[in-house]
Amino acid sequence: MLLKSFEVKQEWVDYNRHMNMAYYVLVFDQALEVALEKFNMGESAAKNFNRTTMVVETNTKYLNEVRLGEEVDIQMTYFDHDTKRLHVKMEMIKKGKKEISASMEWISLYIDLSKRKVTEFENEKLEIMDKFIKDNKSNFTSQNLQFTSKLKKII
Repeated sequence: MLLKSFEVKQEWVDYNRHMNMAYYVLVFDQALEVALEKFNMGESAAKNFNRTTMVVETNTKYLNEVRLGEEVDIQMTYFDHDTKRLHVKMEMIKKGKKEISASMEWISLYIDLSKRKVTEFENEKLEIMDKFIKDNKSNFTSQNLQFTSKLKKII
């Protein structure tokens, strides 16, 4: 599922003449914000309701370099949740070549900013996420995930 597209900017390029690793994280983070807004958990929720997510663990793989001016798409390839956590994986796909340049997988916790503590998702958010998973499950893959044991699913 396409979240966002980017063109590599000059300020993202390092002395090796490719995108510096720090900007991979920036790009994935900006794409994640698109998804979080769909779930009413992005910047507006943080400002209006004092609820947000915070990343607690990541796994990033740099597979093919990306250079100045190249365009990439960020695709969500996996999404799941439990009552307090999100598990997300995205891939950076180089336009034209359709090759995977990088992937990032992470676990985020849902936070009550007024207490700075982990809290459970509201029922409304659980319903939104469950519908999203149902509608997009055929686009997701659970292959090569690093964090599958991190969610505490109620069965």
